[in-house]
Amino acid sequence: MGCCFSAPKQADDDHRHHDAPDTNVNPPHHPQSLAPSRQTEPSETQAEGTTPLRQYTLAELVAATHGFSLQNMLSKGGGKFPNMVFSGHLPGPQEIVVKRFSMVAWPDAEEFKKEVIKAGRLRHHRLVNLIGYCCDEDERLLVAEFMPNDTLATRLFSPTNKTLEWSMRVRVASYVAEALEYCINEGQALYFDLNSYKVLFNEADFPCLSGFGLVKSQRNGNCYSIHTAYIPPECMNGMKTPESVIFSFGVLLRDLLSGKETPQNKAIHMILGRNVPVVVDSRLNGEYPIEEEIALAGLANQCLRYEPKDRPTIKDVIATLAQVQSNAAGEAQ
Repeated sequence: MGCCFSAPKQADDDHRHHDAPDTNVNPPHHPQSLAPSRQTEPSETQAEGTTPLRQYTLAELVAATHGFSLQNMLSKGGGKFPNMVFSGHLPGPQEIVVKRFSMVAWPDAEEFKKEVIKAGRLRHHRLVNLIGYCCDEDERLLVAEFMPNDTLATRLFSPTNKTLEWSMRVRVASYVAEALEYCINEGQALYFDLNSYKVLFNEADFPCLSGFGLVKSQRNGNCYSIHTAYIPPECMNGMKTPESVIFSFGVLLRDLLSGKETPQNKAIHMILGRNVPVVVDSRLNGEYPIEEEIALAGLANQCLRYEPKDRPTIKDVIATLAQVQSNAAGEAQ
């Protein structure tokens, strides 16, 4: 099998998704003195217009997360090698999010560092940017910007939250597509585990795509997603292509339209290439242009086509979304 399966409700490995924490959170067993963090050589990470990743010491990140405490845990990922995400504070003050990988997932520190540096060169206003990492001892840690205003999943699926308005749903789709196009243009064709938990809202309440999805959850890359609904059919045979990300984007569009997580039984139908009708979120009370709904539903169905070659490219996706937004702007005048 070329992908990791789990129930759609299983804990995600991104931040601001609060699950019941696992009590078996072990602090690092090799405490170190607080040495100054190191800047990675510019030649390794720095392209024009980017900021080099910071190489933190383990002691710095232990202090920032209060020893990877349960109180700081934001989520624990599923799969064979679960990774954990913690909130943290660095001097400054600076709020951060730290993803703690299982050592089994990345046994080779240099291999992990190479993967992180490759992803860390990407800088875009539609991304939650990576800012650093740590490979001390047997720890594999990834540090990203903190997003204060929840995930798309929280806003869409929580029954206690205010209904996400239609215009914001269209904006989310457009911004995520822009982030993916940027990554593809920069040579990062695969984004791992694209789902509604990977979309986070910044301090200005704009949606951004998590940088954690730019780094594989494990060295062999077998785990494309821990969410069954987002796994494309070709991953059943271990094949992952840029078109696989388009499939996952199609599921994200379904989430935006329906306001509900795709249940596992429907996910299996999608994996088998069967059309699954989508019902628009009733909480919107019909307050959306029907032409836009038809366009987005049609785009979702194209993205979910069984054969990867039959799915639209990211440029096609952006063109369709741009047309939807253009029509909306014209109607508003």
